[in-house]
This record gives sequence, structure tokens and C-alpha cells, in this order.
Amino acid sequence: MAQAAVFLDQDHFSCKICLDLLKDPVAIPCGHSYCMGCIKGCWDQDDHTGVYSCPQCRETFTPRPVLRKNTMLAEVVEKLKKTGLQAAPPAHCYAGPGDVACDVCTGRKRKAIKSCRVCLASYCKTHLQPHYESPAFKKHKLVKATGNLQEKVCSHHDKALEIYCRTDQQFICDMCTIADHKGHVTVSVATARTEKQKQLGATQSKFQQRIQEREKELQDLRQAVQSLKHSAQAAVEDSERIFTEVKELIRVQEKAEVSRAEGLLERLEQEIAELRRRDAELEQLSHTEDHIHFLQSSKSLCVPPGPGDLPSIKPLFSFESVSKCVSELKERLEDVCKGEMSKISKAGRAVAISGCFTETGEPSEARATAAKVETCPLCMEPFQKKQRLICTHAFCAACLEKSVARVGLQCPVCLKALSVVGDQPEGEMVLKNLKDCFGTDIVCIMYNIPSGIQTEAHPNPGKPFTGIQTEAWIPNRYYSYDKTYQGKEVLKLLQRAFEQKLIFTVYATDGAADRVVFTDIPHARNFYECREPDFLQKVSMAIEAKFIR
Repeated sequence: MAQAAVFLDQDHFSCKICLDLLKDPVAIPCGHSYCMGCIKGCWDQDDHTGVYSCPQCRETFTPRPVLRKNTMLAEVVEKLKKTGLQAAPPAHCYAGPGDVACDVCTGRKRKAIKSCRVCLASYCKTHLQPHYESPAFKKHKLVKATGNLQEKVCSHHDKALEIYCRTDQQFICDMCTIADHKGHVTVSVATARTEKQKQLGATQSKFQQRIQEREKELQDLRQAVQSLKHSAQAAVEDSERIFTEVKELIRVQEKAEVSRAEGLLERLEQEIAELRRRDAELEQLSHTEDHIHFLQSSKSLCVPPGPGDLPSIKPLFSFESVSKCVSELKERLEDVCKGEMSKISKAGRAVAISGCFTETGEPSEARATAAKVETCPLCMEPFQKKQRLICTHAFCAACLEKSVARVGLQCPVCLKALSVVGDQPEGEMVLKNLKDCFGTDIVCIMYNIPSGIQTEAHPNPGKPFTGIQTEAWIPNRYYSYDKTYQGKEVLKLLQRAFEQKLIFTVYATDGAADRVVFTDIPHARNFYECREPDFLQKVSMAIEAKFIR
């Protein structure tokens, strides 16, 4: 009689403490089984309490149970080892957050170590063996484990994206080269990666050189800051010492002048008292009837008291001249400080990094200059994603969005109706109705932006730019599952965006002439892209983000 094969999960025969297959298995009173050494080591730590518990169900035992090897379970584990059951993999072999999981594993998935570009699946070490051993998988291309393999598949032909189209700057499959991309300049993804890697290496070298220069400038600036702090502290201490001496001089002078004034007050009070006494005696004498007494007394009363003793009353000492000198000194110090702060501000702006590089890492002088002087009137900081309105006022994109949420669609400065204007050069937009291969109404949008000279609104005013002639496609009716966005309505939004110069922008390049490129408003460059379910929704949302309703 043939013996039936029994398939069991190895977790049933694994110790829950060491996560390995049971060694010298023992069963404790609650029924759970562990390695003899594992449960002993666990309970040895509880000897000081005298209470022992199961690591799984937490049932407690007092006194410590006697452990005996489960002979039957040990024999089963040994037999299973011989029939092919292997030890449970360590916990770190399983896929966690951020890891690529094996697509073949069931239950708890292990980490994948390779992905197959043909199978479009990822495999752990165990399930990868057929790719190494079976001749049927010899031609399959294995790469480092990576997720989202479906995103690396052509949505039109269900083939791997292994070719890069330089003409349209997108990834395609080999079928695309004989269809939509026929005649285009194409290279393998690996070749494109190598070329881009060289370019990025050069850019990285420039960044590293720039970092070294900036670190040196940073060190110099820190030293200058320390010197400034020491100088300021010395100036404060000297000023405090000088003004302390000035205050002491003022107090000494004050004390002398007050003492002099108090002496004058005392003498004046004495003289006034003497004059009042004589006035009273003269008044009394004028009423006497004794003529002889009157004549004898009047002689002494008519003599002024202390002739020449009357103090000279002059204006007291004034400290207005001191106050005037201090005010003039303050004004001079303010002028000096403003001059020094201006120098510091210029030095700080000279090392500003933000917005001063082109895509290849070269500094853009025009952008750096603009960053020095132009600030957003809302946040008073240099512009971040500058947006200029038709009323000519400009703001950071984030600041403008906050203002719209707070006060509505109006300029925060002049309160005119809100309307963003871009830096798109002059050109034309022509529409042509067509039928695609599926019989759907399609509108072909033909753009023509001639080459010209950049204006003040562009990155490098006065320099030439290369124009663009291109086509885009849009369905003339709704083409989304929910039938919310209609082609005609989105087309009107596109026309308004073109009128407000928001479809294209001038892109600054390194060395060659700057060129006209699309902004972030999506455009379909072939029939397939405009037929995507959410295409019209993406276009509408991008345009509405520029406050076009």
C-alpha cells in the first residue's frame, strides 16, 4: 500500500523562542512545546520570582514544572528532517516594509533576491532555482529584485520597456519602434543610462567643487560672524564705559550747579525776610504821631540792607548741548551701522545658492541677480515658483494659493480679478478636427512658437532662444469613465491658457541656445495618450491650478 504524502507547515514544528526546528522537544503543562534548552533558559530568568509562565499563552506555573523530553515529537521531527523539511528561515528572511516580496511564496512571503524581466515576477532564493536549473528559463533576464514591474511594461504592447526614444524622450518597447516611434532616434536603456551616468558624473563633480567653494565661503563667513560678534561686544563695552563716564560727569556737574543754586536760594530768602521786616517797621512808623521819633527812625530804616549783596540772577547751567551731542553721535552711529549692514547683506546675497544653477549645475547669472533683488510681497522672501498676474504683480505660487483660499480669486495687492500670466513667447495655436483609427473625434492642436530674443520675463534677457513647432492631440468629447471632463471644455481651458502665455516657457540650457519647452500642463503627443481614461482630468486640474476656471 502506497504511503500517502503528508504536507505540513514547518512552523508547526518550530520552537517559538528560537524560531528553529525543535531540538529535544518538551511539552509544558499548558500543552505548548519548546526546545529543552530554550525553555530552561527562559525559566532560569524567573527563578528569583518563583513563578514560571508559558512564553505563548502566559499561563503561570508554581512550582517550576519538571521537563521531560517528548520522545514521540522528537522522532517525528527527525523523520520530517530526513524527508525534506528544513529549518524555518530566520525572521530577517521574510519581506518587510520596503522589501520586494517573492511572488510565488504563499502565506508569509520571503524577500525576493532577483526579478525576471520576462516573467515580470520576483523570486526568493528557493523559487529562483528553476531559472538556474531548467533550460526553459535560460534566456530569461534576471535583474536585482525590484518592485512595480508592471510599470516597466509597455501599456500598448505588453512588452518590456527596453528602449529609450531620444526624439520623444520616453521609454518604449521594440514594437513601438516600428509603430509610433518609427524613424526616431533610439538606443537601449543601458546605453541611455551610461550616457546619462556620464553626464550626471560631470554634474556631480561640479556640485562637489561648488560644495568645496561654498564650504570655504561658509567657514570664512563664520569667522567673519565671530569677528563681528567680538567687535560688537568690544564696541558695546567701550560705549558702556564711555557713557558711564559721561553720566558721572553729568552728575558731578549737576551736583555743583544744584549746590550753587541752593546757595542763591538761601541768600534770596534771607534778603526777602529782611526786606519784609523793614517794610513792616516802616508801616508801623508811618502811623506814629511822635515827629522826633519818626525822623530819628526813618534814617536807619531807609538804608538798604547789605548794599551790593543782591545776587546776580543768571540762567542756570543747561544740559541741552550734551543731549544734542548724544543725538548727533547716535545719528552718526546709525549711518555707520547701516553701511556695515549693507556690506554684510551684499556678502550674504553673493553666496546665495538657491536658484543660481541650471540643470547641468552651472550658475545662472541672470537668475542669481534676480534672486538678489526680487522678493514676494506676501512672504517678503525670494520668489519660490514665481507667478506673475496680468496686473503685473508677482507672488510665490504657495503664497498665492494661500491668498486665494483666504480672500478668493483676486490679486492680494491691487484686489483685481486674479489671472496668472506666463513667460511664453509670442506664437500661434491652430486647431484641426480629425478622426483617429477608432473613429473617435480628435482635435489636433498645432503649436508654432518662432525663435527670438528673450525679454525681461525670461531667464536670460537679451539672449536668443530656439522656438518650437509641435502637435498635440485631445478628444473632442468626454473620454473618461465617469464622463465628467469633456474634450470641448478642456480645449477651451487650453486656449485660455495659451492666451495667458502658460502653455510654454523658455528653458535655460548650458552652452547651447535656450529653448522653448512645455510647462507642467500635460499634452498628449499621440493617439494612445489622449485616449487614457484620466487624461482630460489631468489637463483640467493642471490648468485650474493656474487659476483658470
